[in-house]
Amino acid sequence: MNSLFIVLPILTLLMFDLGLTLSIDDFKMFAKRPRPILVGLAGQIILLPLIAFLLAWATGLESVFFVGLILIACCPGGSSSNIFSMLAKGDVPLSVSLTAISSIVTLVTIPFVLDFAVSFVGNSGTSINLPIGNLLVQNILLMLVPIALGMTVKKYASNAAQKIEKVLSKLAFPALVFLAGAYFVQHRETIADNFAMLGLSVTALLLASILGGWILAKLTGLNGTEQKTIVIEVGMQNAAQAIAIASSPFIFNDSVYAIPAIIYALMMNIVLLIFVGCTKISKNNQ
Repeated sequence: MNSLFIVLPILTLLMFDLGLTLSIDDFKMFAKRPRPILVGLAGQIILLPLIAFLLAWATGLESVFFVGLILIACCPGGSSSNIFSMLAKGDVPLSVSLTAISSIVTLVTIPFVLDFAVSFVGNSGTSINLPIGNLLVQNILLMLVPIALGMTVKKYASNAAQKIEKVLSKLAFPALVFLAGAYFVQHRETIADNFAMLGLSVTALLLASILGGWILAKLTGLNGTEQKTIVIEVGMQNAAQAIAIASSPFIFNDSVYAIPAIIYALMMNIVLLIFVGCTKISKNNQ
């Protein structure tokens, strides 16, 4: 499987589609509503990688999966989180702004978090090379540029942007499922051999992220609608970006690093759909 012709185009497509839904006002929400934005960013950028690190260490994951679990945890929120927030009757503008801002902020934070994880693994005697410069360049080219291009199209050709986004939004989720499914099939033997520990780690990460996001939102006094949005934003990560970083010939050049992200991508939609269903049942019983 050639990552250049599968992973990278899909990630670019997803980011361009995200850009088509954004405007400068989405980034200005930080000034208008700083508390929920800061809580969401803290959950994604600090809490989730910390939980992943503790889980990877506690379960004794081997080095490649250790780094892979940290990789999916330090990626930004996925664009599908906006749809899940809408289904859960959450705060959709907050979800959109958090997805946009986290996609930009993590351009800087991902290299630092991964570098720490690689250094930690290296201290145990395993040598892993992380070309930070290549990582920064790839993230800018595959994240920032497509988002900026999508926003430009929306600003100067709004009618065309709406038509394009309508098509791409229908393709985005199937593309991510196809990507994760294809890699799952490719690495089925490795996944089967390590599924007990990997399945436990990824499931624990998902459940801990949901619980941690809720506790964080609750403790900081956010309202119920904001709480649901924070839970979804913290729990739904950009798996395509994690797979792209792992598979890229310019960075790790080893798709085995993507296995935790592959399992996460397939499971997070199931877990968060259950969460959305529970929120609806809870609301109907009130």
